[in-house]
Amino acid sequence: MSLPEIVSRDAWRTAREALLVKEKAATRARDALNAERRRLPMVEVDKEYVFEGGDGKAALLDLFEGRRQLVVYHFMFAPEWDAGCRRCSAFLDQIGHLAHLRARGTSFAAVSRAPYTKILPFKARMGWTLPWYSSYVSDFNTDFEVTLEVEGELVERPGLSCFLRDGDRVFHTYSTYERGLDGLGSTTSLLDLTALGRQEAWEEPEGRASALGAPAGSAQVQYHDEYED
Repeated sequence: MSLPEIVSRDAWRTAREALLVKEKAATRARDALNAERRRLPMVEVDKEYVFEGGDGKAALLDLFEGRRQLVVYHFMFAPEWDAGCRRCSAFLDQIGHLAHLRARGTSFAAVSRAPYTKILPFKARMGWTLPWYSSYVSDFNTDFEVTLEVEGELVERPGLSCFLRDGDRVFHTYSTYERGLDGLGSTTSLLDLTALGRQEAWEEPEGRASALGAPAGSAQVQYHDEYED
């Protein structure tokens, strides 16, 4: 096994400070990239999709649960499989308490192509309580490019899509797949993919922080059982 070089405390600090300069540059570059992502145009979703969840049939608008934004994790679970994807399961395991997303007007849901009768027992086995829907009877997976036809066969790939609601109109703002999921899972990393972002006053473009009608930045973070949803 190749281990780090052993040095003195002073040598370590010198190396650490040099790396910190690069880390800060990467943070500024990430902030600029997030701002550019928020400036992406959006496309209206005018196709009617049908999902099945714990409360029966649902439309895409229902997945918002009345909130302004929706983050969908495209969980790989084909209809013929007996269990969901292991890597996708590891991704959902790291999702924190949804109250912090919901306080910023953002809902989160997993969607799979498997019938809900297969999703439900696997969800119980994993001990998850987050919303999870089946897209079995719709073209949602193929339209959002997570179920692909390769050499005449349907294959699954993991992905994540973000949506914005304006009244009853739904818009698709962003999608990423496979390696684009690296480093995601925290509340802030998911919000950074959305059109409204973290809703902090310093974020660009201006005017997104007050989109929900009240400040919801880092100064408003509470214990997850103290939010008023």
